[in-house]
Amino acid sequence: MILSSLTLAFPTIDPIITQIGPLAIRWYGVAYVVGILLGWKWMRYLSQHPPFKGLLTQEQIDQFLTFAILSIVIGGRFGYVLFYSPELIWNEPLRIVQTWTGGMSFHGGFLGMIVASWWFTKKHTLSFLRFTDILVCVAPIGLFFGRIANFINAELFGRTTDVPWGMVFPDAGPLPRHPSQLYEAFLEGIVLFVLCNLLIRNVIFKKAPGKISGVFLLAYGICRTLVECVREPDGHLGYFLEILTWGQILTIPMIMGGLFLLFRKP
Repeated sequence: MILSSLTLAFPTIDPIITQIGPLAIRWYGVAYVVGILLGWKWMRYLSQHPPFKGLLTQEQIDQFLTFAILSIVIGGRFGYVLFYSPELIWNEPLRIVQTWTGGMSFHGGFLGMIVASWWFTKKHTLSFLRFTDILVCVAPIGLFFGRIANFINAELFGRTTDVPWGMVFPDAGPLPRHPSQLYEAFLEGIVLFVLCNLLIRNVIFKKAPGKISGVFLLAYGICRTLVECVREPDGHLGYFLEILTWGQILTIPMIMGGLFLLFRKP
């Protein structure tokens, strides 16, 4: 591989913002807090406008915030352990709760949100699919900040490359790599946010609960599958059938679910 003269050095960013004794405030945690709070504010805004006007009260949104935080943290962490590092269960069980060290699974957090949404809508007698529609308009905000946190932590980096914007990541060898975290922040965060929040204004999506959720699932699946093509697979997992990463395999059910919601009859 020929190194480009325009290869970028990874910016020097300390994952720890400040530390007081044993208490450390990390960018990783701050990113999640900011993403959740901005998502909460955006959800409150959407609930006051069609097609979500009248779906939820501001009090109900505030109540759901607690469930959202728990589902994201618990689902994301346990999803990471089950999908990517099951050896922690019997080798280092205490590390399972150490979320500040990194290691969160989108698919786990996603399943956690599904469970929390089902329980919440059942309790308040709300439309589950209309509720998930408003959630997918909000979710890209958290995805964006989560991927920025991955970048700051210099984790989940891409494969080696000779593109001029390749970066040399700490502890990833001397060769430049794709900044795949930034690709995902753009596609899963910015692109999906714009797509879902524009399409929900369309009359078809306004009148058909669940369709915008289908768009999100399908679009996320496509974006994640594409980025996984340049993202370094987990060393201890490698490839399935020598072609698919574990992230791509976990995304297949999302794509199938998205297609089902898009083409199902009301």
